[in-house]
Amino acid sequence: MQEVKDLILDKNQIFQKVKRIAFEIYENNISEKELIIAGIPTEGFKLAKMLVKELSNITPFKLTLAKIILDKKGKMNSKVELDIDPGQASGKTVIIVDDVLHTGKTFILGMKPFLEVDVNKIQVAVLVNRSYAIFPVNANYTGYELSTTLNDHIRVNLDKKGFGVYLY
Repeated sequence: MQEVKDLILDKNQIFQKVKRIAFEIYENNISEKELIIAGIPTEGFKLAKMLVKELSNITPFKLTLAKIILDKKGKMNSKVELDIDPGQASGKTVIIVDDVLHTGKTFILGMKPFLEVDVNKIQVAVLVNRSYAIFPVNANYTGYELSTTLNDHIRVNLDKKGFGVYLY
């Protein structure tokens, strides 16, 4: 592993970003009765859990947490699964959550199960947006926008030890 160059977001800043994103999600989906919050492992799913916790404090509607199971380095035709029945998303708004938006490929893969059912809409929430979109994915909700070089790497750690966002 490379040496840490910079701490970009500390624990308090991450919690502030999550709280702000939760309020934005609520404001943009105020007429919904239920949201599916689907996280991409590993840090994206942890972030999704944090969002569900914040949303449950401010929203009156039902929240369903889902895990998207995929191979981030896999090909576009690789298998993608959910830990819930995809039919639960029918007629609902889905928020797909990951820690970093780099090229958009992981989000495109993560959408596959939801494209097989008649969802109301799909939105994207991300803690850090690097804005190197190779695939047509834009984040609806962004915690932090960061311009980096192709050689830079972002690491999000949402575990107790080392909690933060780092630039390598």
